[in-house]
Amino acid sequence: MNHLSLVKELVQAYQAFEAHSESHIKEMGLTMTQFDILATLGNQPPMTCKELGEKTLVSKGTMTGVLERLEAKGLIEKFVNVEDGRSYKIGLSKSGDKLFKMVFPEHVEYLGKAFSKLSKKEMEQAITVLREVKAIFN
Repeated sequence: MNHLSLVKELVQAYQAFEAHSESHIKEMGLTMTQFDILATLGNQPPMTCKELGEKTLVSKGTMTGVLERLEAKGLIEKFVNVEDGRSYKIGLSKSGDKLFKMVFPEHVEYLGKAFSKLSKKEMEQAITVLREVKAIFN
């Protein structure tokens, strides 16, 4: 067995997880990127576009369009950045916060049902192995 077998299993595991997660997020009327942004802004003070990009790993080009759509839906608000007048900060609006408080716990529970198929020991082993794999590339 060589490292390509591990790469294949890792990629297929991530793709399976993403497909499972995405189907539920779509049922809630959101895209993965919109959910990622709402989840990142939830229970947090407003942040700059740059900070949001770093925390979500959404590219700058994609971020602009997604933020425009979220703003059009009334889910986010832009605030003047008092530290830098050339930029603004983004936070959840009242309706965005209400949506976050509904969809985030529901999605965590949805994923929890899938992960509950693993024993506590299997979960700990998976976390350990994934951390070791990640450390190879850091």
